[in-house]
Amino acid sequence: MSRFRRNTRTWPNLEAVRRAVISCERCPRLRGHCRRIARVKKREFRDWTYWGRPVPGFGDPRARLLIVGLAPAAHGGNRTGRVFTGDSSGDWLYEALHRFGFASRPTSRSIDDGLRLDDCYVDAAARCAPPDNKPTPRELAACRPYLEAEIRLLRRVRVVVALGRVAFENYLKAAGLRDRTGPFEWPRFAHGALTRLPDGVALLCSFHPSRRNTNTGLLTRAMWHDVFRRARRLIDAVPAPSRRPRSASKAVQ
Repeated sequence: MSRFRRNTRTWPNLEAVRRAVISCERCPRLRGHCRRIARVKKREFRDWTYWGRPVPGFGDPRARLLIVGLAPAAHGGNRTGRVFTGDSSGDWLYEALHRFGFASRPTSRSIDDGLRLDDCYVDAAARCAPPDNKPTPRELAACRPYLEAEIRLLRRVRVVVALGRVAFENYLKAAGLRDRTGPFEWPRFAHGALTRLPDGVALLCSFHPSRRNTNTGLLTRAMWHDVFRRARRLIDAVPAPSRRPRSASKAVQ
């Protein structure tokens, strides 16, 4: 793992990270699962040629907003080749991004549908669709260097929206907060919670827009829109952050 972490600095740009993600074979369980799904398919998508590979991040390289999700959906990103594309979670995400001025259209159906993101980049903690939507801690750790590299390369990011606890915790680890020396108060995950990181980035939490959360009412459309309304206001109000080493965090009520 240490050798792989050193290699993150050899990715000079987001395109290099994208190529590394697509060619990644580090997690045999995940790669096998994605390939099986791509062969068997879902009946309604039987005419599709599934992507079946790790799914890279997507968006504006000068983004001030970074969205971090959990992982591609088996018949969403694993089918289409683009994160949050072709599934119900993507329907929620891109509708909100369009509503608040970050996306050119409110839907994301395929990799060639013309969708453009403005001032926003969408990513995930894991790049392969996991069985039962549950990547293991080892699989998340194997994928984390990609997120570390993207954090380093997306220098204009002011606000991060973490969709779910796993995305929240993995962003903090990728941002280097787990490894810092000295006392550190690990932030709590809660829907709508906002944490200011030492470099000025605002980390905003949301429940993931999975069917389990949206169909049960744990996450309502009003709650969801409020997260992105706050993100829009924060981006418009907060000066661009420096990229100093992280040293502490401050919870914001």
